[in-house]
Amino acid sequence: MMIMAIDHVRDFFHADALLFSPTDLDKTNAALFLTRWITHLCAPVFAFTAGIGAYYWSRRHGRSASAMLVRRGLMLVVLELTVLRFALFLNHFFDAPLFVTVLWSLGWSMVALAALVYLPIRILTVLSLAVIALHNLLDGIQGGLWWKILHQPGAEQLPGIGLFIVAYPLVPWIFIMSAGYCFGRVMELPDRRVWMLRVGAAMTLGFVVLRAINRYGDPVPWSTQANGLTWASFLNASKYPPSLDFVLMTMGPALLILALFEGMRFGPDNPLLVFGKTPLFFFLGHFLLAHLLAFPLAWIRYGTVDFLRNIQPNMGGDLKLYPPGYGYSLAGTYAIWLLVLAIMYPLCRWYLAASGSRGPSGSQGK
Repeated sequence: MMIMAIDHVRDFFHADALLFSPTDLDKTNAALFLTRWITHLCAPVFAFTAGIGAYYWSRRHGRSASAMLVRRGLMLVVLELTVLRFALFLNHFFDAPLFVTVLWSLGWSMVALAALVYLPIRILTVLSLAVIALHNLLDGIQGGLWWKILHQPGAEQLPGIGLFIVAYPLVPWIFIMSAGYCFGRVMELPDRRVWMLRVGAAMTLGFVVLRAINRYGDPVPWSTQANGLTWASFLNASKYPPSLDFVLMTMGPALLILALFEGMRFGPDNPLLVFGKTPLFFFLGHFLLAHLLAFPLAWIRYGTVDFLRNIQPNMGGDLKLYPPGYGYSLAGTYAIWLLVLAIMYPLCRWYLAASGSRGPSGSQGK
């Protein structure tokens, strides 16, 4: 959760965020690329661990897990279209593009998982791994609205709604979550740490080998870069939708990190636990907080906040409406990120106490 916030704060505050993508190898630099790259771990881990959480729930509650997945999944979709949309666009709620992102994909993945859990777990494991491994064979297919929702990110103009932008197509996110559900069996084993180390190492090595071959696994092959960023090209796997290379590159190290944390104990006030137990509250809250912080910081720096009433250029607004050179350095962006965490920490502690949570409540939602 804390790493994820770096990227979202960067979207609101970093000067270059309004101008180009941090993974544009013709314009980026090493520090900016790595700032974006480290946050790639987050979305796959959210989907995968949501699947593990669903497995634990099903072990306790049986078939009622399906109903829970449908309820929570639809709740996340509603939150994407309302609360998150407001946090992103504020007063442009009704006239901004309808932009669907991670909550949308997690929500519909839960709804799909509600049906998939009725499959025998061995069949579901094979199906999940097969879709993750083979879905890049579909990369060349072009389609309309439903294909964009399923596999091809893009935009469609919808009557009565306006521009509908799909950033997170549902395949293979659904099957990353179902793979996590199947991995729940491993998490019950006494030697689960050994399994996490083996699977994590195999996935990481698999990424290196498959990416080095450079023939399959990602729609964009890596290439030699004249500016010295060849290593970045190698790591620049496609996230939208997550390619096989992307899944191996992120979930491999994530499982190794999870194995390293196995057996560690933290105090109840440790930020890792506080943010980890309030993931959905933190997710929605830090977006709104980052957007609102832009106003006092702009007043201090520019003496006006009028331009912030427009949609941000990197969200479809007009760059000409912003002051020339608007934004902060990368170091300044990291400082604002720390400020966001410092403010969210007591808010999440309050929410944790108010909700009476004793575990990772809402973990299936993030």
